[in-house]
Amino acid sequence: MTKRDSLAAASHAVAGRIDASVSNHHRRRLRKIGWEHALDATDLGYAKGATPPNEGNLVEVLIDGVEALPAIAAELAKARSHVHLTGWFFSPELDLTRGHEPTILRNLLAELAERIPVRVVVWRGAPLPLFSPSRSEVRTMLERFSRRNRIDCRLDSCVRLLHCHHEKTIVIDDRVAFVGGIDLTLDGGDKFDTARHQARGKFGWHDATVRIEGPGVAAVAEHFRLRWRGPAEEELPPTGVQPAAGDVQLQLARTIPEHVYKQHLPRGEFSILETYTGALRAAERFIYLENQFLWSPEIVEILADKLRNPPRDDFRLVVLLPARANDGADVSRGQVAALIEADAGDKRFLACAIYARHGQMRDLIYVHAKIGIVDDRWLTLGSANLNEHSLFNDTEVNVVTLDERLARDTRLRLWAEHLEPPRERVDGAPQRVIDELWRPIADEQLDRLSRGDPLSHRLVKLPGVSRRSRRIAGSLQGRLYDG
Repeated sequence: MTKRDSLAAASHAVAGRIDASVSNHHRRRLRKIGWEHALDATDLGYAKGATPPNEGNLVEVLIDGVEALPAIAAELAKARSHVHLTGWFFSPELDLTRGHEPTILRNLLAELAERIPVRVVVWRGAPLPLFSPSRSEVRTMLERFSRRNRIDCRLDSCVRLLHCHHEKTIVIDDRVAFVGGIDLTLDGGDKFDTARHQARGKFGWHDATVRIEGPGVAAVAEHFRLRWRGPAEEELPPTGVQPAAGDVQLQLARTIPEHVYKQHLPRGEFSILETYTGALRAAERFIYLENQFLWSPEIVEILADKLRNPPRDDFRLVVLLPARANDGADVSRGQVAALIEADAGDKRFLACAIYARHGQMRDLIYVHAKIGIVDDRWLTLGSANLNEHSLFNDTEVNVVTLDERLARDTRLRLWAEHLEPPRERVDGAPQRVIDELWRPIADEQLDRLSRGDPLSHRLVKLPGVSRRSRRIAGSLQGRLYDG
């Protein structure tokens, strides 16, 4: 063993002990409140500790702001009885459509509030001036959002000092709902971007949300009612249950820490963790993940075990991450290094980022989507990152479905966007597409990036990663970020 190999082995051993201590802490915590099963799930299916799945839904996956934001604006404009929104932060001046006449979020909601209740719940902000948005920033936003109009905007806080309310949901008339990763804010970057991701001289933005009609809307509406009881101290009218609108079965999965809602959910809910651990352990052919962060040691250990003991020779794991996360980039790279080590040169694992380009120029595209697809049989999409914040400590909302048509169609749309060929070229065996398209493109573009040459493709192998890159620092910083 060379000196470099010895240093890498020592780095992974130390980091592994740090990760194990974090995982043991969470196991003890969940055991006390009756949620330990969320760590041990093995089925590719729905969470047993959540609201049961609903049949008969019409579900549309909206990829990037160009699809999601105008769809949200169109449904808001049709509201007849009420509008309910939750979010991490809002920008009142956000333009939802980018047409000749702008559709400004504050203006649209204010017009609706003249005739129907418009209720908004937003996180109160960080209590310490170490994180964004601060409480003063949120108060400023609230003043701009609801001054001189009837929008009923309430601020909500968490009992956990370093964590937040992070879900992004919209319910309109209990008829249609949106659940996803797209914040209605300009904070961090402009969310309105297209699948072409042309360089704009600023951050590009890749994200997704789902539009739901049918009985599944009621679960999203009930979640809002739970959130509203806290800051508003008001019991809203019962949720209206809608008739079947399609053929998709859908489950709402959540992270709600214990004791946040002591009366209605004293043990909390950790069904996002449960459905992820079960699906990843059950994976047979491939796992595809898009996420802002990847540093949960519980998730990474499951993925590493899949690479060390692949269920079949053609098993593949692909993750899409931002090249430069707004925080925690070293943490994700440390865990990516753990997966490279587990892969041991077998080329079953690939971590990528995406860039916008125009001629000689390039811009970062911020990957903010939170999507998981396993074997074209399981799909989740929502607000939850793959870190300890989202799986244990923040409040989050995802949707989960076992609809194979929807899962496969979503994967093909995403792969066609990132790989840039006609869709029929990605419509083959996932292993073949990964080996023949994903990996050669990603390797070539990383070489170009390293040499300072112009990119000829938006897909790039995640830069700044090696077998031992940031391995110990990543684990230590993960503990700092997650508290």
